[in-house]
Amino acid sequence: MAAPTVLSVVLVFATALALLIKAWPILATKSLGHLLVSSSWHPLRGEFGFYPFIIGTLWVTGLAMAISVPICLLTAVYLAEYAGRRMRAVAKPLVDLLAGIPPVVYGLWGVLAVVPVVGEIGSRMGAGATGYTVLAGGIVLAIMVFPIVISVTDEVLRSVPIEAREASLALGATKWQTVKRVVIPSVMSGVAAAIVLGFSRAFGETMAVLMVVGNVAKPPHSVFDPAYPLPALIANNYGEMMSIRLYDSAIMLAALILLVVVLVFNVLAALVLRRVERGMA
Repeated sequence: MAAPTVLSVVLVFATALALLIKAWPILATKSLGHLLVSSSWHPLRGEFGFYPFIIGTLWVTGLAMAISVPICLLTAVYLAEYAGRRMRAVAKPLVDLLAGIPPVVYGLWGVLAVVPVVGEIGSRMGAGATGYTVLAGGIVLAIMVFPIVISVTDEVLRSVPIEAREASLALGATKWQTVKRVVIPSVMSGVAAAIVLGFSRAFGETMAVLMVVGNVAKPPHSVFDPAYPLPALIANNYGEMMSIRLYDSAIMLAALILLVVVLVFNVLAALVLRRVERGMA
């Protein structure tokens, strides 16, 4: 177990180091702070401001989590506390199946089903949306993180000892009161870790997002505005316009930022889940 773990850590740091070396030319000419807060993205003029892409990523990811977290928590509570064996035998494989669907399929589904509906809603609300918006990206991403949040939350809830539930029921509490006041509070940190893992998945998702968000390099101001998240920037532009000075370094820096953010959230989630496991042991 130690060798694969060490190899994984070495690969992550090697990837980060390679990205840093490739991104160094732009970091040597412009400060990281300036690159992160500048809104000007004009590669031909040597201006590489990441602010629209960072804000676009946060908008889409935040909306996806706002949609998915309540649905995932209620689903996990139902599966862990109320569903019978037959229902679990049917529902769990279906939830796990969502994780195996390729992102491009989610993206196509988003273009064919979500974008037209969002466009119609935006038009009726006077937003003038084409459908390729933050809201479309948030809906598609929310469905993509369902399996992670539901599965981890379900496992965390089921790790609560049955004695805790029995003691609460023996005192006269109802089933829902037991779930709300005993089960969920005792594993709140594990539930938070599940949400963080889902956030990491949504933050780094690429293909499905770039197909439905419009890819406009401006900070969005509402859910009916288009956006241009960092993963879409990398996927759309790597290999193109590499003859422009510092362009490849800017794309590598975007990849490095993405890697660092996802790595930090995954490490935090892993530490919290390990703490939950030790507490339940």
